[in-house]
Amino acid sequence: MKTIFIVDDSDTNLAKAEEALEDHYRTMTVPSAEKMFALLEKMRPDLILLDIEMPVMNGFEALKMLKSNNAWSDIPVIFLTGTKDAVIEEKSYSLGARDIITKPFSPDSLLSRISSYI
Repeated sequence: MKTIFIVDDSDTNLAKAEEALEDHYRTMTVPSAEKMFALLEKMRPDLILLDIEMPVMNGFEALKMLKSNNAWSDIPVIFLTGTKDAVIEEKSYSLGARDIITKPFSPDSLLSRISSYI
């Protein structure tokens, strides 16, 4: 079974994404980018759902770090965001995100978008 890291500082968003995906993928909920990097040292996901707006290290900073590490640079990253606009979209794609999903998301839409990348 494919593994997806769900990285978000909101317990509600983590629970909603996990519920949408749990019958289709192995999910690991991660409350911060810092904890995601610690987990990456132990296991490699097939895809990362990454919130943009998080304290300490935001999604953009985390994506830059992922892409700069050869061991992780090819892991597909889909951003989750509550505020999608042209500037965020442009920055996301220029840093290497595969897609952007606006919160709140529908479970069917989330599954469909993920299946395009893994």
